[in-house]
Amino acid sequence: MTILDTTRTVTPVARPARARSARMRSYAMCEPRFFDVTYAINPWMDPSTTVDTERAHLQWQVLAQTYRTLGHTVELIEPEPGLPDMVFAANGALTIGDRAYGASFRHAERRPEAEAWASWLAGRGVDVVRPRETNEGEGDFLTLAHVVLAGTGFRTSVAAHVECAAAIDRPVVSLELVDPRFYHLDTALAVLDDGHGDSPADIAYLPSAFSPHSLRTLRELFPGALEVSLGDALVLGLNAVSDGANVVVPVQATGLIDQLHARGYTPVPIDVSELLMAGGSVKCCTAEHHR
Repeated sequence: MTILDTTRTVTPVARPARARSARMRSYAMCEPRFFDVTYAINPWMDPSTTVDTERAHLQWQVLAQTYRTLGHTVELIEPEPGLPDMVFAANGALTIGDRAYGASFRHAERRPEAEAWASWLAGRGVDVVRPRETNEGEGDFLTLAHVVLAGTGFRTSVAAHVECAAAIDRPVVSLELVDPRFYHLDTALAVLDDGHGDSPADIAYLPSAFSPHSLRTLRELFPGALEVSLGDALVLGLNAVSDGANVVVPVQATGLIDQLHARGYTPVPIDVSELLMAGGSVKCCTAEHHR
């Protein structure tokens, strides 16, 4: 079993004097008890690769504890045998207030996850809208205070964007992804500040992951956004989770970490490299119950 330096991964990098305000969050996660790479449904997955499942589990535990250390709530859904990707909790639904727009996965290997998440949310008093259209939850729906950014091109249909807007009664902005390595929006764009309170919404993204018209949309909506290098995106650096001040980010994304620091955020580097073998990272493992 590989031993990780867990102290290092949960220690925030010191930030400059400019202050940003954290807002307490409620997250849902799924223990990687059955995690493995047994099929290939994205360019990152290679079933011939050996996964260190103990290391993956330890990395996930550090991530969950990091959220708790930052003051956030973490609830756990019970993993199910035969669903190795259920650890990627973000894909199970989009939940805002007392309503959720459920998932409908494109690939057959993941489809049973949708019902597991819908049942779990319903058991917590959430009204789950069952989808007719193909979508993969927060993988392609990223929530700001007054709008949802929605990805399409590989997993989630444009028709699902329309269905989602009706289900949650919130405007949805469609963004087309064009690079199969960034098959979900949350691999190509990170919400740094969702725009609640006095702060304006703030994002980071990889320009080359988007079609020209979607790139124009992003630059018009977020003219001061961080544009991230391909190198940082290729370690899934943009698959990050922010509370408005602290940004939990893959430790390998060193350039992005420097950009966050310069912008006044507190980067919290985490190593989830074993999960990267299945094409997932920090955000993939983290479903948020948005308020």
